[in-house]
Order: sequence, then C-alpha cells, then structure tokens
Amino acid sequence: MIQNIDAAAFQRMVIHGAAAISAQKQAINDLNVFPVPDGDTGTNMSLTIGAAVPDMSSKRYDSVGQAAQGTASALLRGARGNSGVILSLLFRGFAKAIKDKEIMDGRDLAIALDFGVAAAYKAVMKPAEGTILTVSRLAAARAAGFARENDNLEAVLEAAIEEGHKALDNTINQNPVLKKAGVVDAGGKGFLVILHGMLDELRGLPMPELAPEGEAPADKAEFSAFSTEEIKFGYCTEFICSRDSKKDPELLRGFCNNLGDSLVLVDDDDIIKVHVHTNDPGLVLQEALTYGALLKVKIENMREQHTEILEEAAQAQQSATPAKAAPEKKFGYVAVCAGSGLEAVFKDLGVDGLVGGGQTMNPSTQDILKEIDATPAEIVYVLPNNKNIIMAAQQCIRLCEDKKVVILPTRTVPQGISAMLAADPEASEEDNTAAMTDAFAKVRTSEITYAARNSDFDGFAIKQGDYLALEEGQLFGTDQDLEALLDRLAHSDSHQAADFVSIFYGEDVTEEQAQRAEKIFSAACPNAEVNLIPGGQPVYYYMISAE
Repeated sequence: MIQNIDAAAFQRMVIHGAAAISAQKQAINDLNVFPVPDGDTGTNMSLTIGAAVPDMSSKRYDSVGQAAQGTASALLRGARGNSGVILSLLFRGFAKAIKDKEIMDGRDLAIALDFGVAAAYKAVMKPAEGTILTVSRLAAARAAGFARENDNLEAVLEAAIEEGHKALDNTINQNPVLKKAGVVDAGGKGFLVILHGMLDELRGLPMPELAPEGEAPADKAEFSAFSTEEIKFGYCTEFICSRDSKKDPELLRGFCNNLGDSLVLVDDDDIIKVHVHTNDPGLVLQEALTYGALLKVKIENMREQHTEILEEAAQAQQSATPAKAAPEKKFGYVAVCAGSGLEAVFKDLGVDGLVGGGQTMNPSTQDILKEIDATPAEIVYVLPNNKNIIMAAQQCIRLCEDKKVVILPTRTVPQGISAMLAADPEASEEDNTAAMTDAFAKVRTSEITYAARNSDFDGFAIKQGDYLALEEGQLFGTDQDLEALLDRLAHSDSHQAADFVSIFYGEDVTEEQAQRAEKIFSAACPNAEVNLIPGGQPVYYYMISAE
C-alpha cells in the first residue's frame, strides 16, 4: 500500500477525483428529492473541483502543501452552489493543515481532513445533520482514529471512505425529507465519489473520461496546451524539385525521414514535391539538388509561429478580461438573474453588473467576482437572488481586495428587484443596507414550474410533467391545468393581502398566455395593483411577487 505521496501524486489524485464526479454527476443530481427541475448538486460539485484540473494538469508544484493550496484556491474561485462552496471549504481547511508539508502520509491526511471539516462547519450558519457535513465529519473522525495505529496514507483514506459510506447510508434516517423519498444525501454522495476517485488513482485504476460522452470537439486547436519547447523539429520545409537525375525518389524519402517527421513526398515523371519538419532544412535542400533543380521552396520557423500565436492569445485574453474599475461613485450593484426581460429590469433600476444564472445554472464565485471588479464603486452590493447562490457570493468578500462587498441575501429575483427599488445613492452605507434589506424582506415570492419526476412529496402525489406552484420555496400545489393552478395561487392568503402583485413570465410563455394569467390575478385580487412583466426566465413559467 502507498505510504505517502508527493505533489505530483496529489495533483493526479485531484484530477482523478474530478473525473470520477464528472462521470457520476447526473446520478448525484437525480438524488435531489424536490420534484422541481433544479437537481444540480452533482453538476455544481463537478464544476467546482473541475476548476482545479487545468492547474493540476499543467503546473509543477514543489511540495504537496503547495499543490493543495493551488487546488483550494481554484476551488474557491470556481465554487458553485452551496454544495460547491462547502466542497471548496473542505479543501481550503485541508490545504491549511498541510501547507508546510513536502510529502503527506496517513497522519497528515487525517489532520487535513479534520481541518477541512472545521472550515466547512465554521462557514455554515446552521449545520444540519444528514448532509455532506455529517459525512465528511465522520469520515475524518475515522481517519484520525485509524492513523493513530497506522500512518499508511492509502489505508487511512480507505478507512475514511468506508466510514463515510456508513454515514451516507444513515443520512436517510437523519433527514425526514430524505427518508420519505428513500434516498441518501446528494452532497455527501458527491464528496465520497471524489474521495473514491482519489483512492483509485493511488491504486493505479483507470480514470473516467473528464469530458461528457458525445461532447462536440473544440472549434479550434488549443495551442496553449503545449509549450514552444515541445516542438521537436522547428522548421516546416516544403519544396518542389525537378527530376533531372535518375535517382529513385524513395532514397530522398529515407533521407528526409532520418532528419525529421511529418513527411509527405509525392513524385511523378517531372517533379518531386516534399513536405517535412526538420531542424536542418539546408541539408534537406542540398540533398534535393542531387535530384534536380529547385523549382519552389518555402521554409517556416514553427517555434516562432507558435510563440506568436501564444502572444496573440495572451493579448486577446488580456483585452477580453475587464480591468478592475476604479471607484467613480459610492455605491455599485451586481445582480444574478437569467432572462433578457429580467436583465432589462435590473439595468433600468441602476444595476452595474449582471451575472447570468439562477436555478439549475449557479454561477461560480469567480463569475460574480469578475462583475464586482468591473463595477466602478467603493461599495458593491451583490444580489444573489437565489438561495443556492448566496454562499458562493459570500466568498467574494475575502477575495475582493480593493472594494467593500456587501452581500444582500436575496433568495428570489423579485426580492432583488424590490431591494433595488429601495436603493438610495445619497444614504449612508448603514441606512442604504437597512432600507434594501427591509424592502426585500417584505416580498413573498411564488413560482410556477413543472415536475421533473414522479414524487410523493409533502402530502402531494406528483406526476412527472405536472405543473407545480411554490410559495417561498415550499410546495403550494400541483395541477395538470396551468390556469386552474394559477387561480388557486391567486386566492392564497399572501396574494389576497397584497397591495402590489408583479407577474414575471418566462421564455416558454406566450404573451397571450401571460395576459390570461394577469386577468386571473386581477380578478382574484381586486385590491392589488397587478403588473405583467416579460422576464424571459428559463425553468419557471411564472415568478410572482406579492407586497
């Protein structure tokens, strides 16, 4: 069994772990117990650890501590969704524990796993049992106990995984929602899949393909995938010579093969045409003259060409990356949303930067940080507008060095819009934050979507394809008739008590259908001002705010 590992071995383990969860991400997504089409735990965790793969594949680290730090940094910036953020925190604590280690043995691993658990628990306001936190904590505890008797790294990791599986199996008993659905926790499952992949790498087992099956090839070659020094033969040499002598062209083929590669030789009764990569084109041409006069010659320095391509790509990347905007005003705003109509609403309300995302498409911490950097303000407010994006947004606070970042924990797009309506550029930071927080706290949000799977959830027998109504994230009701469901929702207490009702209709709703929804709410809520707004959002047919 493997006693300890160095940086290179750790890098390969991370890559293997990323490949393992990439291969199983849909199975992990399918563990989502809520019937709405937003099961993305596997996708978020896969994208999060996948953010470390480029560095782990291309960089050389001198110690396992440096490799772990590189991994943690990449995961922090690439973290998506709550599950991705927790995964990044597990690796962040892990890296902190071994930052000074050149190699890592089983005891080091046990300590690192424990540090990771501590970092994750510290960041979660109300840790719940039956989650990735439980699985990682019990796995780390088993690793610590085992390492006191045996400091073999492979054996410690195996023991941690075994205990983790016991903990995962028990999550079904710790969470009543999981128990009713008969599934284990998706985040805990994803964590163990990654650890399994890392153990498989230690044991020399084959790695799953990182790219999903059927993925289209790249539109163009990625020249940065190799360095200029890797070009073995530097000159692309092409020429045409006449056949003035009786020498066999096959002799020229053999000569060129000995001096290079990528050889193509074509001859007829009058000429010989040659293409070859070589480091000595002069020798090739000198030999060619023994067959006949040179009619055409072209020689290109491929190393120089490759260097120019890399420089052009770097310049293009630099120009495509927005520079950090210097403060021009006191307050700036960044909002997360999906849909052209919603983007237009936020822009009209004064939002500086928009991040594409929402349910099923959680942006990374780096995506949000990029818009913060591009916002020309001293204080930047971030509106995540989704409960699964709040944690990723909060990581930006420690990553942004030259601006103050304030995360307003808006859980829905209508909450974000209400917060922006209350924003006051002349107020103090404290007063502005209080006003925006008070405004979004008064908003109740309802959403209409569809059932992605059959389910018996919260007393409802749900069939795949049914329309679902949610109020404040909780299931309100289901129906096969969308307008009947809208009418029931319009008569709910929150809408009956509302002064303002705003209906944002999605990309799959026609204007005519949206107008019928408006009529339903206007009839059911005669005391409310009802507004119809094209949101263009995916997944949700309607998002409805009541204030």
